[in-house]
Amino acid sequence: EFYGKGAPYNALVGKDSTRGVAKMSLDPADLTHDITGLTEEELKSLDDIFNNVYKAKYPIVGYTSRRILNEDGSPNLDFKPEDQPHFDIKDEF
Repeated sequence: EFYGKGAPYNALVGKDSTRGVAKMSLDPADLTHDITGLTEEELKSLDDIFNNVYKAKYPIVGYTSRRILNEDGSPNLDFKPEDQPHFDIKDEF
């Protein structure tokens, strides 16, 4: 009901919207993984939202292609779920 077609947070679906979440923004320019230039307050907000909302409410079911694929589309052989920020594999599985 929140993320489906026409729902309030549908703009966040299918992409790494980290910046938008930190800024509490659905502006298309903010719907990116890039956190460059975020304030300390925005970074703290992002951390709080991730840990107290997303991680507490939703299981991790996958990763965005930016993490698991190289720019040319080949597999990122260095990708390890246990090395991802804010991710403790023991908490999820």
